[in-house]
Amino acid sequence: MSPGNLLTGFGFYNPFWLLDIANAAIVIHLVGAYQVYCQPLFAFVEKTAAEKFPDSDFITKDIKIPIPIPGLRPYNLNLFRLVWRTVFVIITTVISMLLPFFNDIVGLLGALGFWPLTVYFPVEMYISQKKIPKWSTRWLCLQILSIACLIITIAAAAGSIAGVVLDLKSFKPFSTAY
Repeated sequence: MSPGNLLTGFGFYNPFWLLDIANAAIVIHLVGAYQVYCQPLFAFVEKTAAEKFPDSDFITKDIKIPIPIPGLRPYNLNLFRLVWRTVFVIITTVISMLLPFFNDIVGLLGALGFWPLTVYFPVEMYISQKKIPKWSTRWLCLQILSIACLIITIAAAAGSIAGVVLDLKSFKPFSTAY
């Protein structure tokens, strides 16, 4: 039952400068997270395009842009990468703006991505890197942390799915209110 905008959803509208700083921090966080989570998709599309069209200068050629600061190498600009990523961001942004229940969809996607990307893989990599023996106290604590976060993820996903189902019951396409 939490509001979509936690900053103003509880009637907190003052001071405006604090809300502006908080909103700027959210935008910075989301832009960075968006870039990190989209990198595998970007890499897959760019690799596939380069394999399918190896002779295309548009896809494979890098344009060297000199940077007039001593000690910095020229920047390699790939036009396909620039166009593809820009179009992808525009399309996904437009689609997200068209979704009438954006908060529940974002909640579902966040829940699905939270545990494997933020908890499970980093914990397993840490265990492997530090060679933590199985069934040691540290190993057990890390596994308990991972399982607790998995349970939270499942609960958050269930809540988001319930929110989407409730929104779909009252949703009227092309209507301003639902």
